[in-house]
Amino acid sequence: MRFAPILALVATTLAAEKGFNYGATFSDGTIKHQADFEGEFNSAKNMVGNSFPSARLYTMIQGDTNGVIEAIPAAISTKTTLLLGLWASGGVDGFNAEVQHLADAVNQYGTAFTDLVVGISVGSEDVYRTTDLGIASNAGPGVAPNDLVNYVNQVKSAISGTGLSGKPVGHVDTYNTWTNTSYTAGLTAAVDFIGVDAYPYYESSKVTNGIENAQSIFWDDWNAVVAIAQGKPLWLTETGWPVEGPTVGQAVASVDNAARYYSEVGCQLFAANINTWWFTLQDQQPVAPAGGVIFAVTGPGLPPPTTPLYDLSCQ
Repeated sequence: MRFAPILALVATTLAAEKGFNYGATFSDGTIKHQADFEGEFNSAKNMVGNSFPSARLYTMIQGDTNGVIEAIPAAISTKTTLLLGLWASGGVDGFNAEVQHLADAVNQYGTAFTDLVVGISVGSEDVYRTTDLGIASNAGPGVAPNDLVNYVNQVKSAISGTGLSGKPVGHVDTYNTWTNTSYTAGLTAAVDFIGVDAYPYYESSKVTNGIENAQSIFWDDWNAVVAIAQGKPLWLTETGWPVEGPTVGQAVASVDNAARYYSEVGCQLFAANINTWWFTLQDQQPVAPAGGVIFAVTGPGLPPPTTPLYDLSCQ
């Protein structure tokens, strides 16, 4: 059994963030509002066995009002820390709107908001969607690395002199996108942190990806990014194992396998003090997500139940 070298595990803060990823809508496309986010954030903080007091977002825009996403006041009311996300694959005008809503949030909520922000992610898997693999997977529109460099610099300029000044600005992408250094080295140089998404469950094309190998696959992926990171800190922005879904290669979706993956990978990330946002608290509300793959650690219900589907205590 292989583990990541200690130096690869060292976090950049004394107290690492631990949370979940939160979309702007439910699985049926219904837009979330402040009360919905508050219910999710409170359930995550009070989850039996462990507390997850941080939230990673994907956009700054509330879809039905075109105002600031209502996850912001929800985070303020629940004292939930935030890895902000600005959606970068909606074209230049779309990204400019994201940046404007970031500025609006600072102006509207002040330090009650900015004190909760631990970082800002410019995009999510945008470069992956421009690669041959992303195109073959019909993953949708993406953004080339050089354009993302411009977006990163735009955000750094926009927050200069505000309450967000000095907050780290990074980008989130798949581990194998980051390791494609002929394509992404300039982006790696531009960011303050590297957000890594890694799912051994899906890695059927190159490895034997049954649950018994998932831990070593994950750390191999992680260390491959460490090797090209140019000294930038790595944050684990998405990983998990589904409780329901199709078999992918040798990877079987089940509650037992999700529990094992959490115990062998999640608990090690937490122990190593690495900023971690797990995928995910709840993704089957009110219906199963597209593709029928469910990564939720708790069952359906609004607000989400605080009793998880498997043990989260890391004992």
